[in-house]
Amino acid sequence: MRRNDLANKNEEDGMMGDKTYNPYEHAQAQFDRVAEIIGLEGATRELLRQPMREYHFLIPVKMDNGSTQVFRGFRVQHNDARGPAKGGIRFHPHETADTVRALAMWMTWKCAVVDIPLGGGKGGIVCDPRNLSDNEQERLCRGWVRQVARNVGPNLDVPAPDVMTTSRHMLWMLDEYEAIHGGRFPGFITGKPVGMGGSLGRTEATGYGVVYTLREALKEKGINIAATTASIQGFGNVAQYAARLYSELGGKAIAVSCWDHVDRKPYTFRKKDGINVDELCGITDMYGGIDKSKAQDLRYEVLEGGAWLEQAADILMPAALENQITIANVEKISPQVRILAEGANGPTAPDADEVIKKRGIFVIPDFLANAGGVTCSYFEQVQSNSNYFWEKDEVLEKLDSKMTAAFKAVSELARQSSLYMRDAAYVISINRVAQAARMRGWV
Repeated sequence: MRRNDLANKNEEDGMMGDKTYNPYEHAQAQFDRVAEIIGLEGATRELLRQPMREYHFLIPVKMDNGSTQVFRGFRVQHNDARGPAKGGIRFHPHETADTVRALAMWMTWKCAVVDIPLGGGKGGIVCDPRNLSDNEQERLCRGWVRQVARNVGPNLDVPAPDVMTTSRHMLWMLDEYEAIHGGRFPGFITGKPVGMGGSLGRTEATGYGVVYTLREALKEKGINIAATTASIQGFGNVAQYAARLYSELGGKAIAVSCWDHVDRKPYTFRKKDGINVDELCGITDMYGGIDKSKAQDLRYEVLEGGAWLEQAADILMPAALENQITIANVEKISPQVRILAEGANGPTAPDADEVIKKRGIFVIPDFLANAGGVTCSYFEQVQSNSNYFWEKDEVLEKLDSKMTAAFKAVSELARQSSLYMRDAAYVISINRVAQAARMRGWV
């Protein structure tokens, strides 16, 4: 399996809903709400609700046919008061500056909620790697690094993989960075291959982190995980490992959805007596797309893409892209659903969030639930910088400890202050970043 979230296209019908959706406005609305709750002063509010730095640039790439194609690239550093910026690089044919801004902002809160000494950043290239050769992808990666080589680095901004990027892309980027700066800087980038500065456990980290927080939520509610069912959106890296660990702990995943690149539409694959993760992975491509005909041969029902949301399950795990649960479909959530564990970034639109809150569904918010990836990236950075690498069990034990402590802190604040879980997570994160900015004398 590759380090990819669900590689679907956010412009297609049935996946992103409202075409006017702006993720940056979504992220700012969430921030503004909590800034009011905690009475954040004006200057600090202005500093934290927008990126500190942005880099927009063009990347000319020599294509295999001899032509030159120009791609648009981005790197956004939202805030680095608590440490170097940290965040993935995503390849997507409809990437936008506002998407990257939102993701960088969410990364700031994500690093703060799990209390690791990093800030928030994000990068992207407007491209579809499925239509590029390996050589063209390598030139594109190296071109991206050349444009930002003076503005990123182990002590400034540490990239990582994201949607449709892999450890291979990260190694090309590292090699280019080291060639430019004339030395070895393995801590410049994370998500590298194991044996080349990568960390054991990194591949599993985001999906496992979702389930670690889910496990703690079920414990608090006195629910036996073996008595629960789940429906999952996505079947990329995050969804695959979340489904795997959830099943190993005794839960039963009954449905997953994915994007079909040939049909250019999503499908949901359902097996009411429980999906077999290994079985499905065997018929899944590197971008998380499941072969429909082979799935039908294995007795999976093939349903419409949005059917994952409507399943009579106890747990929903959106693990694809932003804006998947909207005011247009939120009422389709089954009355049986008790927990929403957000494996994706920003999967729930603010107006849909209000409906979920009123229904009493327990939410494990995105930047808490999916913080396992950046936490393990931090572990990789520490190992790379010290040139000493841990065993896999040690990595996952440290990850479990970090995710469990973060969940308990958010849950405790939510109970004590009668806050919605998402608001409680934001209160902790924003306060930590605001305090760092004050201590530095920035505000």
